[in-house]
Amino acid sequence: MNQDIRIDIARAKSAAVGQPHGITPAEFDEIEPHIAEAHAILCKERENKAYGFWDLYKDEAAFQSVENAAADFLNRGYENLVILGIGGSALGTTALTTALLPPFYNLMTRRRRKNHPRIFVMDNIDPVTFRTMMRLCSPEKTLYNVISKSGGTAETMSQLMIVVEMIEKKVGAEAMAEHVVVTSNPRSDDAPPSHLHPVADQYKLTEFTVPLNVGGRFSVFSPVGMFPAAMLGMDIDGIREGCAAMDQRCATSDLKENPAYLRAAVQYLMDTAKDKNISVMMPYADSLRDVADWYRQLWAESLGKRWSLDGEEVYTGQTPVKALGATDQHSQIQLYREGPNDKIINILEVRKFDTNLRIPDTLGSIKSLDYLRGSTMNKLMAAELRGTMDALKLSKRPVSRIVLPRINGHTVAQLLYMLEVETAMAGRLYNVNTFDQPGVEEGKQIARRLMGGQG
Repeated sequence: MNQDIRIDIARAKSAAVGQPHGITPAEFDEIEPHIAEAHAILCKERENKAYGFWDLYKDEAAFQSVENAAADFLNRGYENLVILGIGGSALGTTALTTALLPPFYNLMTRRRRKNHPRIFVMDNIDPVTFRTMMRLCSPEKTLYNVISKSGGTAETMSQLMIVVEMIEKKVGAEAMAEHVVVTSNPRSDDAPPSHLHPVADQYKLTEFTVPLNVGGRFSVFSPVGMFPAAMLGMDIDGIREGCAAMDQRCATSDLKENPAYLRAAVQYLMDTAKDKNISVMMPYADSLRDVADWYRQLWAESLGKRWSLDGEEVYTGQTPVKALGATDQHSQIQLYREGPNDKIINILEVRKFDTNLRIPDTLGSIKSLDYLRGSTMNKLMAAELRGTMDALKLSKRPVSRIVLPRINGHTVAQLLYMLEVETAMAGRLYNVNTFDQPGVEEGKQIARRLMGGQG
């Protein structure tokens, strides 16, 4: 089976939903020179290593380090892997975990997990949630991966402080290296020192680095996401091959051939020319629900900017929203069909699920269920998806589709890599800095002062 993911924007065109809401051929023609110009800039930035997310999948040394360390730690028989991190340090791992591990993975026996640990991603500082994790995960049987480039993230460092105290009390400080792994900035003259470096030195911890030119929300294919993936037995080779396949498709400025640029153009035109300032991502597969969550940060933090690259005040960016089919047909679609026509709906579709589940011939006294008997849940999901898209078309609501032939490491990596490239191109079209987040930093500084810290 062909493993290439496919993009379908037919229902986002004026021929499908009308000129006020759909993109016209002339608008595509008009944006193509801007795409070509932006492509040249992105290629130059990549060549100059301004931003390093493009080539993470090629870093043989990083992958070898990750896989060797994972093999060593797996031999020690840990029952739990706990990720301490927030935002880009957590969302990529969560997306991969939901997509590539079986549902209810943590409830499976160790044998059914193929001797891999349970996974707990602690991406918040809710004290009830964190204490519950501590009670479920005995430190003697747990490996903690603390992830922060600067080591200055208050949420993550507070988590680490609690974990360190617990390990010292229950296992002993001398065993810290057997239970804590650090992922942070590299140790180099041109990199700011991380507060995690002295922690790693004190306890002689295993240490992974994130390239200085890779931001958190673009870091899923670095050790941030790949060490947990290796610990959980994901198909690392398939993930790398998926990145390479999508990278090759994204090497051209031709909108017909480059799926990331095509999607960036559609999203940008929907926002700036069609008043669609909300971008909804709606997977029709439970396993992709957290891809939509990961994408929310990627799109919002990269494009929601006050200032343009020219220093003009622009207040730009689409608002990303996540939904789930068919669940949210019963909650959000009412708004999407009959509320303000200010959204583009991005459907994630899976052509072939790993399971085919038959609907049995039961409840025979209820004749209105005859249409379900002998069918499959797979066919019903496909019908719900098509029905939603057709209903949205009747309401002149634009839809873009991303179709995965099936869900595996290769296709999910293609999807995430494409969305990263799409975001980089969209930032160029909006003429903003895709890779900073000054609005986030101010909030962090205010919180630090409220806690009695400096700066």
